[in-house]
Amino acid sequence: MTDLPIIFDFDGVIADSEIPSSLAVAQALTETGMPTSLEDVLEHYLGRNQQDSRATIHRLWGRAPDPNLDQRIRAIMASGAVGPVASVPGVSEFLASLGGRTRAIASSSSPQWIMEHLDQLGLRSHFEDDRIFSAAIHVARGKPHPDIYLHAAKSLGVSPDRVIVIEDSPTGVAAASAAGARVIGLCAGGHIRPGHDAALRAAGAHEIAWSYAEVAQLAG
Repeated sequence: MTDLPIIFDFDGVIADSEIPSSLAVAQALTETGMPTSLEDVLEHYLGRNQQDSRATIHRLWGRAPDPNLDQRIRAIMASGAVGPVASVPGVSEFLASLGGRTRAIASSSSPQWIMEHLDQLGLRSHFEDDRIFSAAIHVARGKPHPDIYLHAAKSLGVSPDRVIVIEDSPTGVAAASAAGARVIGLCAGGHIRPGHDAALRAAGAHEIAWSYAEVAQLAG
């Protein structure tokens, strides 16, 4: 197996959370006078951090979102109304196969969200705390800007063109590609729709994997 470090996105790559979280966002926006469907959320907000998502809401609706929107989303998630968050199929086995290979997480989500769900999914031991990077706190610009991947690579002590990134969203793929990384577009989560692979390729993915078995072949 190659020794190139692997940087994982989190939602849709490790946690199969895109559908539950998107349903919660859609419900919260609808409850605050901005009727929004699941497909709307997947189209406009997938892979983006809170700051950029709020800017998109303002652009689409001509007004700022409810100031308590984030609390509403968390409450909906906590209620279980949108279903549990599971791990992406095969990720646990893939992580276990990596041995001592360097790995990190570079996500648009908050560190609290990432840590809580790593614990919940029983995957926390696979990542050192100082190798979990969040565009919410570590960089000024979120995905699709390359900043979070440049920051992660620098923190790992490697050139961005010497890492493999696993991403599930066009926004994230664009960020990793702009950083100069080799990008595997993963289509294994519950949110994947027909044509998603083409969207990932258009955003700059070098390869597409439909499962972690395929990721293992590509990253090996």
